[in-house]
Amino acid sequence: MSRVAAIDCGTNSIRLLIADVSPDSAAGPLTDVVREMRVVRLGQGVDATGELAPEALDRTFAAAKDYAALIGDHGAGSVRFVATSATRDARNRQVFVDGIRDLLGVAPEVISGDEEASLSFAGASSVLPIKGDDAVLVVDLGGGSTEFVLGDANGVIAARSVDIGCVRLTERHLTSDPPTAAQIAAAEADVDAALDLAAQTVPLGRATAVVGVAGSITTITAHALGLAEYQPNKIHGAYLDIETISDAATNLLEMSRSERAALPYMHPGRVDVIGAGALVWRRILWRLGQASDGRIQGATSSEHDILDGIALSIRGVA
Repeated sequence: MSRVAAIDCGTNSIRLLIADVSPDSAAGPLTDVVREMRVVRLGQGVDATGELAPEALDRTFAAAKDYAALIGDHGAGSVRFVATSATRDARNRQVFVDGIRDLLGVAPEVISGDEEASLSFAGASSVLPIKGDDAVLVVDLGGGSTEFVLGDANGVIAARSVDIGCVRLTERHLTSDPPTAAQIAAAEADVDAALDLAAQTVPLGRATAVVGVAGSITTITAHALGLAEYQPNKIHGAYLDIETISDAATNLLEMSRSERAALPYMHPGRVDVIGAGALVWRRILWRLGQASDGRIQGATSSEHDILDGIALSIRGVA
């Protein structure tokens, strides 16, 4: 066994996984040592300005400094830092790269949408094994982008990353509290356009099952389940039908921010953007139901995602 550290820095949050892994891919999943998440909103304003804001960089560097201390305390021998949508889009991403290298001793990898998709699939499928002739569509709904990855027991069949996410659509469209009908319609039009783009690469109609990952989807699942607190063990592996998910998503979308903040499972950093995440997830599932001629009737939530995929890639099995 060896101890590794994986860091996923997205548009909304930065997450750390320190885990024990076996170099043998047949030896089973990761064994968590530390799993941390901080909402730093690195992608603040990127959609409008094309640059990472100084205050967003400061928040991210502060979290990275804390993560460096945890990595040292727990003796992780290998570290991989992956950055996704916000840093792909930013003109000043070199400031981010240099700052992270100084703090952690490794350069952040600003990966492509395709690699992001593959890592998400590896993470989700590591704990939700794919059997037989299943063709599973993993949907990773992030802050700046959403990844669609279709795969089977042999690995990825097709993948596409598109620029829709909870932070991006909140800043672009859902500016009222709660959002207006016109704002919701404009955001849904963006989602439809992105799904049309994804469908050019990923045969969505081939999917026999859907797995949703990342914080927006797991929070919507917590809401649908009516949990008294955020409970990963109840969220992970939960299968809900499209109608149940849609009702929960609509409820979150139509809430005021103060109403969302009062929910016992709502992370403070998601309060302002979960409405957009709910809109995206609701629309994706409706479209998938149509594309599959009704074969897709629900989705499974996974607490394991790109972060696990990054850790698995360190041992060379992702």
